[in-house]
Amino acid sequence: MPSQDQTINIPQLIIILVLGALAIRYFFFSSPSSSTANRAANSASNIRAREADVERIQQMFPQVSRRSIMWDLQRNGGNVVATTERILSGRGLEVPPQSFQPPLPASASSTPSSNTPAQAKALQPDLITRYNLKSKLEEQSTSSAIPPEEETKKQGQAWSANKGERQALLQRRREEMILAARRKMEAKVAAEAALGKPGL
Repeated sequence: MPSQDQTINIPQLIIILVLGALAIRYFFFSSPSSSTANRAANSASNIRAREADVERIQQMFPQVSRRSIMWDLQRNGGNVVATTERILSGRGLEVPPQSFQPPLPASASSTPSSNTPAQAKALQPDLITRYNLKSKLEEQSTSSAIPPEEETKKQGQAWSANKGERQALLQRRREEMILAARRKMEAKVAAEAALGKPGL
C-alpha cells in the first residue's frame, strides 16, 4: 500500500497566509480604531444626554447647583429618577468633592442665547448714550421745543453736493429722530402715569 503523503501545495499555502493576515489585522489592528471611534461617539452622545438631564433637573429645582446635580448623576449612573427622588425627599444632594470638574455645558459657548434680558440691556446702551445726545437732551429740556412747521422747513433743504454737509445733515436728522422718539416715549409714560397704569 502506498503511503499517501499529505502535502500542501502553493495555492493552499497562499490562501492560509491571506486568511491568517486578515485574522491578525481584524483582531489586532482594526478593532481599536473602530472601538475608539465608537467610544468617542458614545461619550459625546452621553455628554449631550447628561447635559439634557442636568437641564431638566435644574428646571425643576433651580435652587440646586448644577455641579451637585452632575455629581449625583455621575454617582448613580445617570439615573434622573433617583436624583429627583433624592432632592424631593429632602435629603438634598451631596456636595461634590473639589477634584470633581464637570464638563462645561454646551450652552456656555453660545453666550448670546443664554443671556438674560437684563444682561442684554446692559450690553447694548440706549441710543442717547450711544450717540452722545445727553447734552442735546438737556438743551431741549431747558429750551422750548421747535415748532413742527420749522422742522418741516429744515427737512425741505436740498441735498448738498458736499459729502461732509450731507453727512452732517444725516447725523442731525438721526439725532432729531432719536430725540423725537424720546419725547414721545416720555409723553406716553407720563400719560400712563396720570391714568394710574404702570409705565415701561
